[in-house]
Amino acid sequence: MALIKDSVLFQLVRGSLGNEITIYERNGQIIMAKKRSRSNKKPTQKQLEARYKMKIAAAYAKEILKDPELKAYYKSLTGPGQNAYNMAVKDAYNAPEIQDIRLEDAQVVVRAKNEFRVAEVEVKVLDKEGEMVERGRAVLGRNGVDWYYQVTTVPPQGKVIVVAVDLPGNETTWDYVIS
Repeated sequence: MALIKDSVLFQLVRGSLGNEITIYERNGQIIMAKKRSRSNKKPTQKQLEARYKMKIAAAYAKEILKDPELKAYYKSLTGPGQNAYNMAVKDAYNAPEIQDIRLEDAQVVVRAKNEFRVAEVEVKVLDKEGEMVERGRAVLGRNGVDWYYQVTTVPPQGKVIVVAVDLPGNETTWDYVIS
């Protein structure tokens, strides 16, 4: 790959020259590189999964950007050389992360993060036998990462199941055993 500077000829040329080189512009710089070709190797299972995940993320981005409010949200997060579509794909590609669950008195506190936004956190409380005692949505705290859910009954030796969901609908589930 070569960066081209101060060349009148290359200021106007873009595309491929034969099967040898490709000239393109990225972030205001003209780049000349060896032309890429298709691989003859069979893709691995991981590669196929990544391709499928990217296909889903691209479809989400295409559809979600029809909403002017969400398009403006993703646009506000862009950096140099990025656009709202790039940000929407990135958001759809990555699921939210649950970092911590703790029980404070009769309140479940969930620390959930996402590079973009966690849309909702659902809490399910199960008893010792695995029967659901209650469920509901947690409320986002003032710090923007902690979610709070008021539990009516804390079953001894029960379990709390937390599901964090981001804007594209990616889910992360985490279990917390009540001791």
